[in-house]
Amino acid sequence: MAPEQMAEEPEGTVPLPPPRPLDAIDLDILQMLQSDGRASIRSVAERVHVSRANAYARINRLIDDGVIRGFGARVDHERAGQGTSAYITLKIVQNSWRTVREQLRQLPGASHIALVGGDFDVLLLVHTSDNRALRELVLTRLQAMPEVLSTRTLLVFEEEDLEPQG
Repeated sequence: MAPEQMAEEPEGTVPLPPPRPLDAIDLDILQMLQSDGRASIRSVAERVHVSRANAYARINRLIDDGVIRGFGARVDHERAGQGTSAYITLKIVQNSWRTVREQLRQLPGASHIALVGGDFDVLLLVHTSDNRALRELVLTRLQAMPEVLSTRTLLVFEEEDLEPQG
């Protein structure tokens, strides 16, 4: 992959402002929200020792600047019926990253997509209900994409999301 392809923004997205430096309060807010995305403005303000208005403004600035990309739940995939996880490496046709990325976004169970350098081009994390569903995903969906030259599937035996250090 050409280096300029790695920095491209997805089509249809609004360009973000240049990044601003984050101070210690911003970093504390980020750490707190990573630990508890449902924390109230009041609790954030108290923890970082600023007014509620200041905390609210800082969080909105972090969102507007693209530092905070969203809020969501951390899911235990096994308990949610997606007991099989795998990292799949893909070698793709030169200059096909944008097309492949759009197709991968549509895959059921796709959790993380990364364009990487090295022996392969793309690293894809998927969660499926079982090995049969994983097999179908790889054999009928991924390998059917004309831009995908080869795949390698790495079955995950055990996984753990790392929590922010508190």
